[in-house]
Amino acid sequence: MDIVFDQPLIEARRKRAFRNGDPKAQFLLEIAAQELSERLSVVERHFDRAVELHGYSGLAARYLANTGKVTQIERVETDAAFAAPGETVSVSPLETVPLAPESANLIVSPLSLHLTNDTPGVFIQVRRSLKPDGLFLAAIPGSGTLQELREVLLAAESELTGGASPRVIPFADVRDIGALLQRAGFTLPVADTESYTVRYASLFSLLKDLRSMGMTNPLASRSRKPLSRKFFLRAAEIYAERFADPDGRIRATFSIIYISGWAPHESQQKPLKPGSAKQRLSDALSTRELPLKE
Repeated sequence: MDIVFDQPLIEARRKRAFRNGDPKAQFLLEIAAQELSERLSVVERHFDRAVELHGYSGLAARYLANTGKVTQIERVETDAAFAAPGETVSVSPLETVPLAPESANLIVSPLSLHLTNDTPGVFIQVRRSLKPDGLFLAAIPGSGTLQELREVLLAAESELTGGASPRVIPFADVRDIGALLQRAGFTLPVADTESYTVRYASLFSLLKDLRSMGMTNPLASRSRKPLSRKFFLRAAEIYAERFADPDGRIRATFSIIYISGWAPHESQQKPLKPGSAKQRLSDALSTRELPLKE
């Protein structure tokens, strides 16, 4: 397994951001939590035991509770420090699902799976932890996220030093995430993307928000050389030149992949076997069937 992310660094930054507690920096988590709860609300099921997997502040768990679709919601976090006063959380690393096999009806992961080195393994752990016909919902930052920042930092570093190192993490494509659902054994898999554009006064306002989210560069291959003030000033200039609106504010894109998948159960719909259709498509469409030319 390739080590892409520095897990101790991710943990340190998440805890620092949580301690600082900037409520404005939770806007992305709130968007994801609200979307996940809306998707759950239309599911014609009730879930006895739900688990929020590494949801940072517990915001998603609170939104899920408000749907009336769950009886009990538990939280899993990387450290007890993420618990609210008087709350108990299970403690487990980002890449570990500390649940017994077939023990949960619903598992929800809001904005943490993009930081795992073994994402396929986490998906498999989730599926094994779900009871038959249990549901997995997740929100995962996907390709397109921070694309403007990635381009700007590469341009500034190439211009000033003649080379560049990775400054923004790689984000998965929605098709890859959908394939992971199938590979992990989920049935009825669904994956789609919603993109959100956030406007900032400058590059420095964007970077401040990313620090407050604990989302600054955690790549294991990142350069350890400190960046100069000149670099950031030039990057801010390039950002304003390429991605500013007429009022001078810059744009930042966040693309979130929303996924759902079910643990297999005999009651679920299954695709028909090839050749088992009882009616020709041409009859249904009132057209004439033509043989293929050899």
